[in-house]
Amino acid sequence: IYLENSPEAVTAVFGALIAGGVFSVVNPSTKAGKLEYIIRNCQPACIVSDLFRNPLVTELQEKVTIPDVIYVDDEQSGGHLFADSADDQTTIPDIRMIDLDLASIIYTSGSTGDPKGVTMTHRNMVSAARSITTYLENKESDIILSVLPMSFDYGLYQVLMTFLFGGTIVLKKKFGYPFQLIKELDKFRVTGFPTVPTMMAILLKLGKPEPVDLSSVRYITNTGAALPPSYIDRIKKIFSKARIYSMYGLTECKRVSYLPPEMIEEKPESVGIPMPNTEVYVLDEKGQPKYRNATGELIVRGSNVMQGYYNDPEATRAVLRTGPNSTEKVLHTGDMFYIDKDGFLYFKGRMDDLIKSRGERIAPKEIENVLYGLDDIVAARVSPVPDEILGNAIKAEVVLVEGSDLTEETIMNHCRKHLEELCLPKILEIVPSLPISASGKVKRTE
Repeated sequence: IYLENSPEAVTAVFGALIAGGVFSVVNPSTKAGKLEYIIRNCQPACIVSDLFRNPLVTELQEKVTIPDVIYVDDEQSGGHLFADSADDQTTIPDIRMIDLDLASIIYTSGSTGDPKGVTMTHRNMVSAARSITTYLENKESDIILSVLPMSFDYGLYQVLMTFLFGGTIVLKKKFGYPFQLIKELDKFRVTGFPTVPTMMAILLKLGKPEPVDLSSVRYITNTGAALPPSYIDRIKKIFSKARIYSMYGLTECKRVSYLPPEMIEEKPESVGIPMPNTEVYVLDEKGQPKYRNATGELIVRGSNVMQGYYNDPEATRAVLRTGPNSTEKVLHTGDMFYIDKDGFLYFKGRMDDLIKSRGERIAPKEIENVLYGLDDIVAARVSPVPDEILGNAIKAEVVLVEGSDLTEETIMNHCRKHLEELCLPKILEIVPSLPISASGKVKRTE
């Protein structure tokens, strides 16, 4: 499904499932090279797209086999996914399916540069959606506004979860103009608002324009990257009635944890506790599972854990390994976490993101959170650069809000105030922009 967020994209998702098929929503901005890789990997029976993307699809048809293409805005090609009239009777095929059948392939960034196809069964997806809607306490009266692309699992699940609890979704093609988005939260009396930190940074700078009533928003969720603690009080001033859910997840299992909103003052840097029907632990340096007062790689158990990477058994074996039960595979997330004495989780960074400097391991996220403590910083990236003395020196790049008079000296003084000397950036650059992924994360590898 190669479309922007739209009713046609939603129709295509459920149409594929009703027909007993498997769907994969691809980011509409995906270029030829990456799209060709995805098509070769999953060998789709059909592409659903629009005429705007026709030239690229036509180009790919000369390189890879695409049995069928439906353009939703061209009736001549078999498009128009909606029935023309109530008299149009569509025969639904008699297909036997069970919850262990494959439902979706979600493509996510891979360490090699090629996307990896995360395979999810009906059981995986329903289990994850049910767990999330349970802790969010969703009900039929909820109205969700989503600007997140359906190619991103966070955006896709806004649709799936809304259908699960029978609510209403306001589906926007993209983030667009922040002032317009704020007005639509009021116009549609939105109750649930899923966000990512880069989006929230822009909205916080805008503030609450008058006369806009945001009292209908009962909850805000955040994932993709940890919400900087400095944002929390500012969010509460704009969304006075909203409960804030800091969450952690990854495409391979959709969601892992959530921070109960009443704990956000006490444990603002935590991403919470395991969601319903999920168990987690960390592996210490000896490979032993620990459930409290320990740091190590986070391991996830649950019916929300993927089946593997499509057509990539080697990558699958690397992350799905035998767990405490010999008949079960658990997910090795590749993320470093600390679990405190109460069982709350704290993200420390990707295992392959940790910077080794002066013989010590440093989490870039720790430094980035300090940088986000300055209001005028809207994006930050910390990375290693080779250093003859230190092994690796720390480089920090920051993007400032337009018109800011923040200086490098002021930023470094702020870092000195909040970071150990070991974690201080040796190089600091104010840059005009940083590359942002579809999920709202600052890309570390570009």
